Amino acid sequence: MKIKDVILSKSYTGFFFDDQKAIKNGAVNDGFFYVGTPIIEGFQSIRQRGEAISVQLVLENDEVGIGDCAAVQYSGTGGRDPLFLADYYIPYIEENIVPLLIGLEVNEFRPLAEKFDKISINGKKLHTAIRYGLTQAFLSAVAKNSRVTMAEVIRKEYNINEKVYEKVPVFTQSGDDRYDNVDKMIIKEADVLPHALINNVDKKLGRHGELLKDYINWLRNRIIKHRSREDYNPVLHIDVYGTIGIVFNNDVDKIIDYLLVLENTASPFKLRIEGPIDAGNKEDTIEYLAILTRILDERKSTVEIVADEWCNTLEDVIDFADRKAGHMLQIKTPDLGGINNICEAILYCNKVGVGSYCGGTCNETNISAEVTTNIAIACMANQCLAKPGMGVDAGYMIVKNEMNRVLAITKKR
Repeated sequence: MKIKDVILSKSYTGFFFDDQKAIKNGAVNDGFFYVGTPIIEGFQSIRQRGEAISVQLVLENDEVGIGDCAAVQYSGTGGRDPLFLADYYIPYIEENIVPLLIGLEVNEFRPLAEKFDKISINGKKLHTAIRYGLTQAFLSAVAKNSRVTMAEVIRKEYNINEKVYEKVPVFTQSGDDRYDNVDKMIIKEADVLPHALINNVDKKLGRHGELLKDYINWLRNRIIKHRSREDYNPVLHIDVYGTIGIVFNNDVDKIIDYLLVLENTASPFKLRIEGPIDAGNKEDTIEYLAILTRILDERKSTVEIVADEWCNTLEDVIDFADRKAGHMLQIKTPDLGGINNICEAILYCNKVGVGSYCGGTCNETNISAEVTTNIAIACMANQCLAKPGMGVDAGYMIVKNEMNRVLAITKKR
């Protein structure tokens, strides 16, 4: 089945683009705005609306495959591609990509995804957001033409022999509203919660880690008090953005002692700590996380380390996994470019016995969230992110409903 037309439209994401450099340099909040001058090229303000581009591939039989080109909240920094603005990139796609798509056969997903994920225009690879959205559209088109779910396409093309499709635990993120949003998560019985955005030592972690300890204690008691059934036992997953390393000056022994205190505080709930140390570069971060992971295992601790920073590409995921730098790795879906890389990353983590977290960003769309949920199911990820947005309700609804639809229809078949 060939593509006969390509339709592009401007879309909006579930959150915002934030100039991370300006924020780190001291930009202050004014309500939901940030006051100050943006630093990263392309930003008109420190916080601005999130944008995406919807790619619709019209097939000869008039079926339409859809994908959304989206980028992370903190675009243009940390080695990522530039700020992704629709008004700039729609003409670019029309000029450079659309002519390559018209007349293209879309009977299989994987060969197309791998081709366009590697393609270069004027000596440069396509922006990660374009590769992300275009490959989503390929998967959607193949699934619609084949009259199956996107998860079934992935299982077939990646030779995944498991016949049963099972739910993947869903991780909800609170943003800065780490109290009221937790109540929403408890009511909805989220599998994993709350993320909590612990990115500031003085206001959120405490100079001796006391604020995070108090928060975990509150979280534990809140769940026990308000859960509707005693066997609701969510995993507590806290992202600390390297602040534990800052407080303890990357002293591994002190960090381990602190993590064991947090483990005891969280009991009877399992605790995951994402990004306890950010060493400022990939190699040293891998080394620290590998040591923490090994020592916690030797101590028979149930605390799990989750890698995030510096684990951006498929190659990074493989490097972290091979070194056991974390019990679980976040696979930040837009940063990997083509969604074929998400499949490869999850399957590799599963192969070497490291937890696979099909993550992403609050700054995605309902379309990209549904596609990556299908991938998480097909590749049997250990966890997937409720996205987009930071308000819990919408992201959880989108991911959970898509998951339940896929499970229902594959079970029926």
